[in-house]
Amino acid sequence: MTQRVEVATLRDRLAVDEVITDYAVAVDDGDWSLYRSLFTPDGRADYRSAGGIEGDAGSIAAWLAESLRLFSMRQHLIVNRRVRFGLLEQDTGDTARVQADYLNPMRFAADGDGSAAPDFVCGGRYAFGLLRTDDGWRLREVVVQEKWRRLPERTAPAVID
Repeated sequence: MTQRVEVATLRDRLAVDEVITDYAVAVDDGDWSLYRSLFTPDGRADYRSAGGIEGDAGSIAAWLAESLRLFSMRQHLIVNRRVRFGLLEQDTGDTARVQADYLNPMRFAADGDGSAAPDFVCGGRYAFGLLRTDDGWRLREVVVQEKWRRLPERTAPAVID
C-alpha cells in the first residue's frame, strides 16, 4: 500500500467515525434535523430488537423524538468500533461497514427524587452501513441489536396522554 492510499484510508476512517459520533450526539441531544441529514435519501434504520420500529430516516426520527421524550438525560457511548471498507462498482472504499458496541444510560424525565443516577440502562451492538456520497459519508443502514437492559427496582413514571 502506498503512503497516499494509507492517508486516504485514514481520512475515510476518521470521516466514518465522525458520522457515528454525530449519530450518537443527534439522538442524545434530540437534534432530529442532524439525525436525518446523516442518512442517504434511501437510508433506513431498524430498532425492532429494542422494542422500536424499522423505517426510513424521517419516520425513525419522528418515532425517536416521541419515544425519547420520556427521558430527560440520554447518553450513548459507542465503543469498540470495527470499520471495514468495501467495494461499490469496483471502486475501493465507496462503502463501509461498522460494528460497534453501545452502552446507553438514560434518566426518566418525571423522576423527582433528585438523583443523578440513570433509571434505565441498555446495551448492545450497532451495525452501520455507510456510503460515500458527493456530500461525504452517509448512513445507508443502521441496525440496533439490543442485548440487555436494566430498569430500576422502582417503577417508571406513568405516561400521560
